[in-house]
Amino acid sequence: MGGYFGSYALVLVLLVIGVGIVAGALTANRLLRPSRPTVEKLTTYECGVDPVGEGWAQSQIRYYVFTYLYVVFAVDAVFLFPWATVFAAPGYGMTTLVEMFVFLGFIALGILYAWKKRVLTWT
Repeated sequence: MGGYFGSYALVLVLLVIGVGIVAGALTANRLLRPSRPTVEKLTTYECGVDPVGEGWAQSQIRYYVFTYLYVVFAVDAVFLFPWATVFAAPGYGMTTLVEMFVFLGFIALGILYAWKKRVLTWT
């Protein structure tokens, strides 16, 4: 089977094989594992703390800010790697250099804004 739809058939076959491997592993796990449920095993458990009282707890907003900053830097890295590979290609040098400095300038402005608002302090 070749041609245009041959590529799709190959992807479909690989998808079926992958799903089959995962389903086989999960089935083997279910058949081979011991099953001895007790009251302690069936209670709600999260992060080593037994649930006591109501389920509401206050969390600090700074954890979310650090998460967003991490996402910004991760996206920054995702854009830097392809830029580094295209930079050496003929005809792309100065254009990509200017575009990347504009991009890094926007990132730097965001970091300076976060620093000015004292978001980056861990206290």
